[in-house]
Amino acid sequence: MGVFDKLFGGLGKTRQKIDLEELFQDYAPDSEAFYDDLQDMLVLADAGIATAERVDYLMRRKTWEDRFRKGEEARAGLIEVLTGILNVGSPELKLDTRPSVILMVGVNGVGKTTTIGKLAHRLKDEGKSVMLCAGDTFRAAAAEQLGIWAERAGTDFVRHEEGSDPAAVVYDAVCAAKARGTDVVIVDTAGRLHNKQNLMNELAKIRRVIDRELPEADVETLMVLDATTGQNGLIQAKQFLETAGLTGIVLSKLDGTAKGGIVFAIANECGLPVKFVGVGEKIDDLVPFDAKSFVEALFKD
Repeated sequence: MGVFDKLFGGLGKTRQKIDLEELFQDYAPDSEAFYDDLQDMLVLADAGIATAERVDYLMRRKTWEDRFRKGEEARAGLIEVLTGILNVGSPELKLDTRPSVILMVGVNGVGKTTTIGKLAHRLKDEGKSVMLCAGDTFRAAAAEQLGIWAERAGTDFVRHEEGSDPAAVVYDAVCAAKARGTDVVIVDTAGRLHNKQNLMNELAKIRRVIDRELPEADVETLMVLDATTGQNGLIQAKQFLETAGLTGIVLSKLDGTAKGGIVFAIANECGLPVKFVGVGEKIDDLVPFDAKSFVEALFKD
């Protein structure tokens, strides 16, 4: 199954919630009902009011500039507008150094450990050697769960005892990766500490270890966001953007929600590119994000 097919399947519940094709059945370029319905559908899909209003403005301007008269012209125009909103940065991971590091952040329960396992599997399939680092030493059984995924994906694995200093685990993993010539180290981090300041301090400490030991390394900081949380996920993204210096988003559980429009809110309000989306429970159900394919998958053929 190709990337588009997986995206199309993953967006099934979102398409059931909204019907973008219906917008163009009785399209008229000067119809206020068209723009009202467009905004309503985007809000229903959890794109948010700010994003819906921006799409409304851009579509009105494009309709006037390109002289849309037919529904199929407006449909193509809307796909272009929505795709443009999502193109806020490269969806590609920058992992050119050896080793490179991926810091995975996100609150508990979003599917972070599962996503790490799927990402490790994908990188292994691309021919990269991978090491998983159990940097979440606060949550009971976190290391054990990550170890199971390391075994499934066939990667190296570094852990300490529960309650250990996360930065010390990261230090050991980085040193081991340098010694073994590992391509990518993926670091799990705590999803919830005592308060926001603790979280910021812990992530900063981990990052200092990485910068000290691997000053030239490529480092991606990816937030795993549960698509089913909708606008609550947007709030989480803004908080982690402030504290963790995010480089991108991995959207999990897209197949289980009608709130797929949250992708537009994240791009519009946070300026963050989505790097991958999770569209199922299998180990290969993490697909690279492509803005145009995502938008086209929202429309019914």
